[in-house]
Amino acid sequence: MTNAENEVKQENAAEVATQTEQEMTMDELFAEQENLLSKLNKREIVQVTVVQVGTDSVLVDTGDKKEGYIPVADFEGGNLPSAGDTIPAVLVKKGSDERHAVLSYKKAQEALGWDLCKKAFANKERVRGTVLQTVKGGYIVDVFGVNGFMPLSLSELHAAYKHYLPVGAKVKCLIAEISKDKNKLIVSRRTVLEEDEKVRREGVLGTVKEGEVLRVVVAKADKDKIYLRFHGIEGVVNLENVAWQEPQKVIASFRRGQRIKAKLIKIDKTAGKLEFGLKQLYLNPADALRRKFPYKSTAKAKIMAITEQGVEVELGKNNTKGFISEFEMGRDFEGEVGDTISVMVIGINPDNFTVNLSAKKYDMAQNKKFVAQYTKAAPRPTLGQLLGDSLNKDSED
Repeated sequence: MTNAENEVKQENAAEVATQTEQEMTMDELFAEQENLLSKLNKREIVQVTVVQVGTDSVLVDTGDKKEGYIPVADFEGGNLPSAGDTIPAVLVKKGSDERHAVLSYKKAQEALGWDLCKKAFANKERVRGTVLQTVKGGYIVDVFGVNGFMPLSLSELHAAYKHYLPVGAKVKCLIAEISKDKNKLIVSRRTVLEEDEKVRREGVLGTVKEGEVLRVVVAKADKDKIYLRFHGIEGVVNLENVAWQEPQKVIASFRRGQRIKAKLIKIDKTAGKLEFGLKQLYLNPADALRRKFPYKSTAKAKIMAITEQGVEVELGKNNTKGFISEFEMGRDFEGEVGDTISVMVIGINPDNFTVNLSAKKYDMAQNKKFVAQYTKAAPRPTLGQLLGDSLNKDSED
């Protein structure tokens, strides 16, 4: 066989193969159209191709002689499709040779949406919704094409008594209740916010340590405590940790929104709360007094008052308060208001930051010094001195 004959034979074979492929493609196409029509008649959701987009309708290929008709209103709130796009639809009314079959994109989306909502509810998955409108007691929210209701009580992290979300707002929710038969879908944004807040709080609590000095905001100043906020986490300063002296007077000086520093003294990770101290930022006055007035040191004190319990005095230029109890006054105590007396420090009262003093112990210490000095001034003679004096006397005789 010549080369020319071979070429003709190959061309004929290619034509036959192409024709066979075209026939198979046509068969498949007819089968697909029949399958599409069958599903449409069964009111199943099908994927249809957009043929034409008009001002009031979208025509789609249904596999029948006439295109299907979808009202433009079905796409309200979304973008209109373009020719050639594939969209879901469901048959609403059958057509004929004279009129278009009526399909609904909105109902198809809603049906698909119910399936997605059921799946999300079963798996406790978060869903994205869009606020469509505000109604009494809550919001209408679109979720996968399904209109759900979000009560005000489930819209914010804390109790909400009015609408805060605008129409068109995108929100993350969990489906709280679902019933397609009753056309009921309840969504909760609050649950999502609570979960996120819990994660955030755990993250904050994991970054701080007891003993750290933190910047906080005063949320409220009560009679016996101060409420603080640290990155949205509640904290408290109890009365005993407000100030070393006159804590209730100090509490009254704080105002809501005031930014201050506080020392973290306790972390309650279970309750997610913090306990702070303010007085811990400063040196304990009792420690300062111990440094300034050491035990058994002496000082000059001015008598301010004489009571049945003892004598109230002031020490030094800073008028530090001191107290001499009745027992520490001694039997021979004599003094009047305004007199300056010498005293010995015997301790510090940490409750009222008063220096405890003793006039009696001061006198006893002074007497011991006097005796010691007297003994030192007239020492007893040694044996050598006595023998030396005796020998000198004998030699004189």
